[in-house]
Amino acid sequence: MRIGAQLSYAGGFTEAVAEVAEQERAGLDIVFVPEAYSYDAVSLLGYLAARTERVELASGILQIYTRTPALTAMTAAGLDYVSDGRFTLGLGASGPQVIEGFHGVRYDAPIGRTREIVEICRQVWRRERVEYEGRHYRIPLPAEEGSGLGKPLKLINHPVRERIPILLAALGPKNVALTAELAEGWQPIFFYPEKAGEVWGGPLAEGKAKRAPELGELDVVASLPLAIGEDVEHLLEPYRHMVALYVGGMGARGKNFYNDLAIRYGFADAAKEIQDLYLDGKKAEAAAAVPDELLRAISLVGPLGFVKERVAAFAEAGVTTLLVHPLADTAAERVNLISQLRDITG
Repeated sequence: MRIGAQLSYAGGFTEAVAEVAEQERAGLDIVFVPEAYSYDAVSLLGYLAARTERVELASGILQIYTRTPALTAMTAAGLDYVSDGRFTLGLGASGPQVIEGFHGVRYDAPIGRTREIVEICRQVWRRERVEYEGRHYRIPLPAEEGSGLGKPLKLINHPVRERIPILLAALGPKNVALTAELAEGWQPIFFYPEKAGEVWGGPLAEGKAKRAPELGELDVVASLPLAIGEDVEHLLEPYRHMVALYVGGMGARGKNFYNDLAIRYGFADAAKEIQDLYLDGKKAEAAAAVPDELLRAISLVGPLGFVKERVAAFAEAGVTTLLVHPLADTAAERVNLISQLRDITG
């Protein structure tokens, strides 16, 4: 299994990258840079490319609405170039809170747009003259909608790779099926290994039945907190609040992807309670309502033996990359956690 880490939104670039370099020496395989409504991910990814040697780099994630498909492809090709072929393009739809609330762009047709963006990106990387007639994107723009001067163009530069890996963040059945069909990697959130087959097995099988052989096996990236020791469960409390934020506050009643996931995992009553409390402004009470069973199942926090058992469970469920968030106060302690996990995974 690969070991990945995700940079925090907070803190300076220099300090964060220095720590990544130490984690790289401890066995880190890939680092993900998020992009919500903090600094953009591309700036830090370029800086990381210059300051690291072996570790792979991934956007985790670039929102599909905030760049044109061609610019997304250009950005990925540029990052792959400056990193000597170490970049993975992580894409996702995010949600209306960020897309409409921060970017002022309509949040619509996430599945259709994702498919078209992936197809256009791969045209660009193959240095084809981009001609695309989709439902959501048309390249070049038809004369009746523009100046009439637009002509098919191809990328000036020769990319390091004509097939840069694409990873999609997906939760819903249709999105997961699309991911298994089109992408090299899949990043779910709150991955519960013992229940993953029940929740996602059907969509994954549907997508894989249409999957092109050249894509290889699907890389499944599970994101989870990491702490190893006899007295570390208290470190899960901030994560409990994050789960409550997503299950309770990321959307309205009836329109919350993460709440739906908790229901599909079998926590319908808890999901309703968390959402009701959170939307009523009772955030602490909402966090307290997060079931301990769920919290422990989606984390690697506990004694060494417990963590080893959980790593085996994730592997059995098909996870190929552990995207961990080391829970420790100092850089040295976080690096040590990566080293310990490397020993477990081999």
